[in-house]
Order: sequence, then C-alpha cells, then structure tokens
Amino acid sequence: MTTQVVVVGSGYAGSGAVKAFEDEVGAGEAELTWISEHDYHLVLHEVHRAIRNPAVEDSITIPVGEIMSDESQFVQGRVVDVDTDERTVETDGEETIEYDYLLLAIGSTTAFFGIDGLKEHAHQLKSLEDARAIHEDVREAAGNATRSEPATVVVGGAGLSGIQTAGEIAEYRDKHRAPIDITLVEGLDEVFPGNDPQIQGALRQRLEDAGVEILTGDFISKADEDAVYLGGGDDEEPEELGYDVLIWTGGITGQEELDAVEIEKDDRSNRVFAESDFTTSDDRVFAIGDTALIDQGGDDVAPPTAQAAWQAAAVAGENLARAARGAPLQSWQHEDKGTVISVGEEAVAHDVVGMPIKTFGGTPAKLLKKAIASRWIAKVSSTGRGVSAFGDM
Repeated sequence: MTTQVVVVGSGYAGSGAVKAFEDEVGAGEAELTWISEHDYHLVLHEVHRAIRNPAVEDSITIPVGEIMSDESQFVQGRVVDVDTDERTVETDGEETIEYDYLLLAIGSTTAFFGIDGLKEHAHQLKSLEDARAIHEDVREAAGNATRSEPATVVVGGAGLSGIQTAGEIAEYRDKHRAPIDITLVEGLDEVFPGNDPQIQGALRQRLEDAGVEILTGDFISKADEDAVYLGGGDDEEPEELGYDVLIWTGGITGQEELDAVEIEKDDRSNRVFAESDFTTSDDRVFAIGDTALIDQGGDDVAPPTAQAAWQAAAVAGENLARAARGAPLQSWQHEDKGTVISVGEEAVAHDVVGMPIKTFGGTPAKLLKKAIASRWIAKVSSTGRGVSAFGDM
C-alpha cells in the first residue's frame, strides 16, 4: 500500500510543506491528504491590512487548489482527535483519515496569561474573521464619536502584531478623518521588546508620528467591558484606561487540539517539542511552525515568525518525502534574514541581509515589505497572483 502522508494546517508552515513535499516526492512513493479548517491559505503577517480595508482579503487569501496538485486530497475540517496508536486523525466533520506520517502545522492561538476579563472582552488577530470584527467595531465606535469625545482604541502588546495593528487603525482614522484615539500598551519598557534599541527607537518614532500614544512599563492586570487596568498590586490601585475597542496581541500558546495528542509538549505553552528535523517523541509525527518548539541547539528554539515557518516548511516537506521512502532526514537551522515591520503605510527594516544600512525606513522599507509578501504569494501560488497582490501589501 502507498505510504499515506497527512498534513494538518494551511498556514505558512502547512502550505509551504505541502508545496515542498509535492516537489520532492516521486510518483507512487506516497499519497498526500491535506486537512485544514479553511479552504484557503491566509497570508497572516498581512492580515492587519484588512482592519483598514476589508477589500484586501482577496489578495491575502490563496485557495488551497492553487497550492496543491490534483494528485493530492484536501479535507476541510477542524481536527478534533489524533490517535497516535491507531495513526488516525478525526475531524469535526466525522471524517477519519489514516496516516503513516503526520505533520502538525496548526499554528497557535492567542495567550491571555490568565488576565482576568481579557479573553472575554478583547479582540484578537489570528484570522480574517478577527480582522473583519475589529474593522466593524472601530468603524462603529468612530461613527458614534465626536471630535470632543473621540472613540478610544486600546491595543495590548507592542510586539509585531500590536505595532502593525495600531498602525493600520491610525491609517483608517486618517483616511476617514475619524475621531479616534489610539493607545498601544506594553508591559515591558519598550516597544518590540527584546530587540535592538535601534529598531525599537525607529518603531516608536513611526508610531508617535502616526499619532499613536504609547504606554510602556505596566502590564494589563485585568479588563472589563469598559476599561483595562494597568499595574496595581502591593497596595497600589491599578490605573484605569477606558476603551471603546480593545485588541489583545500579547503572546501565543498551542492550540487546544493538541491537548489530548500523546506526544511530548511544553506544559506552559502547550507547544510540541520537535527536533531540528521536525520529528517529535512519536517517530511518525512531525511538527512545525508555531505548533512546535523546534530545537536549534542548546536551549534555543526557532522563533515563532512567518520567516522561520517559510524556511522550515521547505525542509519539512522534503523530510516527509524522505520518511516515506525510508531515507535519512535533513536537519534545519533557522537563518535570520532581518525584520521588516509596517506602521500603516510606512515601514521599518532592520538587519536585512544584503542591505548596507542596519535600520532604515521610507520608500525602500515600504517596497521591501511589499516585496516579501508578494514573493511568498508567488512561491506558493503563482507569479501573477504575487504581482497582483503587491499594491495591497
């Protein structure tokens, strides 16, 4: 019987691995089944664009039929069970798919860190539906506001997603001349925490130029339907910050589908431990992308970024084909090629391979940001789709 390979997830890791597997596998060596909740790949690092303009959805969603070959099978559904003894995957559509090798690439979900009320009252930004909901709530809040009493949008977390979200809302405000105040809240001492002060400073300047208020140094301690509360404890009252729209981008954790999967996971984050060849504690199960903590030597693991997922997917897909034919697996080492972050129509680039300037903005950074997204779209779909998407990135 032909080896059965199953890939779960249509994010960067899953889509890229499907493409790489099909490029590598020989005729008759293996059959691929691709399972995903959505019948499209979402260019997630550009989903913030849909907050400002939902019309970009067509540019940042790629139908799975444009990615996979006709020889592979696609099953739309959410995985509800993985039985590693029987080697089966069950979906919410009550379909049971058998596998010889399984790649888990189901991404991550938002971590709320047990902050009281935050999950109940905050938007997150992990899907098209999230972007649509934020757009509608911002539009409604602005419509009910006045110049003397503007709507307040609070974005929690000043990592990449929080910065880009705040920037898009600022662009929406300016385009529609909407009465909106935007506050970006970060519990640590600087935006884009843990990174080079040069890019932190450049991003802070872009945000401030865009009219975004930045509050750092106090964590959100709780939230209710009207306000978030910053700091507090040790007999100190928390600072109350009212909002009309609240968005939380403060961290990631593993998907709940992983809870019952009998492979070794990190207790705190529920993410799967994977070796540098993407194998897990079960030699028939591979894991990649935000789903996994991929060993990079010592105590290091691969960063949960689109860039890392793109790189890893090429090797993971090849390794699935190698596993099917009984060949040795390849190890993967992440290579940081730099960072490019948008702040509305502006962008900041830092440590980009091949560029003579360490940190830069302006037109070069903006064009580079567009080119990165377009190149990925072209890679998994077609050159024509990548070129047509350039203007919306």
